[in-house]
Amino acid sequence: MSEFKLRKIVVQVEEILHEGGPVADPAPVKGAVYAICSNPFAGRFEPDLQPAMEWLKPLALRLTDRLVAALGGREGIDAYGKGAIVGEAGEHEHGAIWHVSGGYGMRDRLGECRAIVPSAMKVGGLGSTLDIPLGHLNAAYVRSRFDVITIACEDGPRANEVLFALAMARGGRVHSRMGGLEVDQVKGEDGLR
Repeated sequence: MSEFKLRKIVVQVEEILHEGGPVADPAPVKGAVYAICSNPFAGRFEPDLQPAMEWLKPLALRLTDRLVAALGGREGIDAYGKGAIVGEAGEHEHGAIWHVSGGYGMRDRLGECRAIVPSAMKVGGLGSTLDIPLGHLNAAYVRSRFDVITIACEDGPRANEVLFALAMARGGRVHSRMGGLEVDQVKGEDGLR
């Protein structure tokens, strides 16, 4: 990770009690953690970005540990997602570096996770928001876990920086009632059902 100089880490946690209906018990909780780092590729075209995925694995583990702790531990975490915002001197592909690294960190710490890690990447400036999609860890068709958590950093990413984010949730959308595969029906065989 030495190529990506870390400037700061931010953690946010949301507990959703209700959306006009009855108070949920237990209330779903979702959180995100992000790191603002220098972008070693800003301002130039680098033909081979793949080594950077390895450089970022320690950061992914660090962020995963921080978020799991903020959510009160591993127990019950059943949804995840990841994302990146690349500062204006970078390119979209500099956020795609996080695909392997971010997924690796969460899978390493959360254990068996068969479903794809939903993700969103973009180029943006100071204060840009990012809606990080969430999905169930083992079954992509669990509709109650289709959700997002929105992050923003008022002082980043600067033009020569990149924001790398992870997100997790315990429980689905509050008052979820759109049917589909329920958590107790998950087989966890192929990442879909």
